[in-house]
Amino acid sequence: MKNGTKKVKKIKHKTKKSLMKKVKITGTGKIMRSHQLRSGHLRRKKSKSALRRAARPIEFHKTQINAVKRMLGL
Repeated sequence: MKNGTKKVKKIKHKTKKSLMKKVKITGTGKIMRSHQLRSGHLRRKKSKSALRRAARPIEFHKTQINAVKRMLGL
């Protein structure tokens, strides 16, 4: 290296496999997640319209996107 400077290697981060199983990346690059209400616990009490609404994937909030991308290695 010139002038005695040393080149520092970048650290490769591992992908969080548990997050990879829970999210889906669309063709346009959006990161989608499932809704909390979708889980099977106490579903009888929840209205049918709420369960249908929860069946559709939703996008992560804009404040969480950078952290999620970092965990996914994007």
